[in-house]
Amino acid sequence: MGFKDRDKTRKFLKIGIICLCAFFILGYSLYETQKIVMGPKITFTNPLNGSTVSDSLVDVVGNAKNITNISLNDRKIYVDEKGNLSEQILLSYGYNLLSVKAEDRFGRKIEKTLEVVYK
Repeated sequence: MGFKDRDKTRKFLKIGIICLCAFFILGYSLYETQKIVMGPKITFTNPLNGSTVSDSLVDVVGNAKNITNISLNDRKIYVDEKGNLSEQILLSYGYNLLSVKAEDRFGRKIEKTLEVVYK
């Protein structure tokens, strides 16, 4: 193997490593910016929308992502570091609307409403 072949191999490896690093940085940047682009998200696991409950005290359980402020029926609530939320609310007899509002750091807002019937 001559000196020219070694130089070509080193140049090829150098370009390959630079391209690989650039690809990694670009991929990671796109992954992180999806949180900014997506805006706030709220999902509920309990109670399900439209469900009927037999107990007046209900645990509202769910998850919120990409938020800075969140409220349940206009009362500020808190989430843990993973975005999990768990709040108890007292229902009145009959049809109840539970409104959850959230906002991200860019001022984008989302509102989810749960309809729950207490019998």
